Amino acid sequence: MARRASALLTAIFTTATVLTAALPASAAISCDSATSGGPTFYDGPSASYKYDARFSNSASIPNLSTHTPQGAGTWYNWDGSGKNLLLVASYRSGANSQIYGIDPSTGSTVGVVAIAESHVGGITVSKGWAFVSGQGSSIRKYRLTALRDALKAAGTPYLAQVGTARDVAASSFIGSYGNSLFSGSFNADGRGVMYEYKIAADGTLTTVAGAWEVPTKTQGLTVTANHFIYSTSYGRTNRSNIYVVKRGQKDLDAAALSCFRAPSMTEGITEYNGTAYLVYESASHLYGSDPDTLNVIPRLHKASITSLTSLVP
Repeated sequence: MARRASALLTAIFTTATVLTAALPASAAISCDSATSGGPTFYDGPSASYKYDARFSNSASIPNLSTHTPQGAGTWYNWDGSGKNLLLVASYRSGANSQIYGIDPSTGSTVGVVAIAESHVGGITVSKGWAFVSGQGSSIRKYRLTALRDALKAAGTPYLAQVGTARDVAASSFIGSYGNSLFSGSFNADGRGVMYEYKIAADGTLTTVAGAWEVPTKTQGLTVTANHFIYSTSYGRTNRSNIYVVKRGQKDLDAAALSCFRAPSMTEGITEYNGTAYLVYESASHLYGSDPDTLNVIPRLHKASITSLTSLVP
């Protein structure tokens, strides 16, 4: 009798699991797209009032004629004299990827470094290391001392990664805060997932249990003490979205958040000194001359972090 009851319970739970799996995983999130449709500070149609009121032009992105920018990160006191850098990672199929060091105070490119080929969807700096999205679902690490020397050298020196790449659940985008690195998946058809990894002094990444749900089509992430800020996009003819999500809830439907439209083809986003810097791939050699590209943007765009996080206090 106990065996029959156990079998019956197993069947009930199996059926419930199948039914649950067949239900929609999540409801659609509404993103504010209200706009005048009039002229703005960037090429192409206005994305939204909220975007245009918060963002403005910033530094030019180099080498758009050969490479396509993806990840963005921040490096404080990069040269030991108190100067800081924005890092932009860029790819070209069949060739080395590149890392650009851009001075946020002047907008000038201070150096270019070549690294092994990868889509380089994310780059972040923590605890003496630069972490970069590698091939497949992996993360490479580079010593900041070696990256510093390479950025100061003439030309485009090649920098090798340290050790072997760390396989992770997904590395389409990367962000960090303190001793934690966050890395997740791009999913064009539904929500993606993101995991947290604790960073050791030697650059070892230890997985923290439990996945975070992230918006559909996530391309970039920056992390603050209380918020995740995601950039999402897919396709040259489609507008992008910026999501501001209050940290704490791993289920996106349970989290407090705000979403608004941005110009087409957003990629990485990073925070430096209270300002968010957003990368676009739309002006690269792959898309810039295509008349179907909705917004051709060769510069970083910037906005104050508080103008974004105040949307979800």
